[in-house]
Amino acid sequence: MEFTTKSFRRVAVVSVSGRIDTSTSSELETKLQDLMDEGQKNIILDFSSVEFLSSSGLRVLVTTRKKIRNSGGDIVLANASQRATDSFEIAGLDKLFKSYPDREAAIGAF
Repeated sequence: MEFTTKSFRRVAVVSVSGRIDTSTSSELETKLQDLMDEGQKNIILDFSSVEFLSSSGLRVLVTTRKKIRNSGGDIVLANASQRATDSFEIAGLDKLFKSYPDREAAIGAF
């Protein structure tokens, strides 16, 4: 799994590529926690290049969402790959996370 982060005035965009599974989900959790520790309250996850999203990856996203919403922010998805979208739908989390067709729409939502 690889990721890059681009910060804007009110939001950080984290582009994730590869597999988010048991062996890599802790890296994503650390990255998201670091952003929150830096004071970032709004995060967009660009999942356009995510090849696989396991239940451990979904757990990280749910716990991060809870933390960030408790601090007055939000975490949303942008341009999610079909495989990532399928994982959210199978787990019933597609209604919990807002999803936008592209980064620009997600950024505009903040």
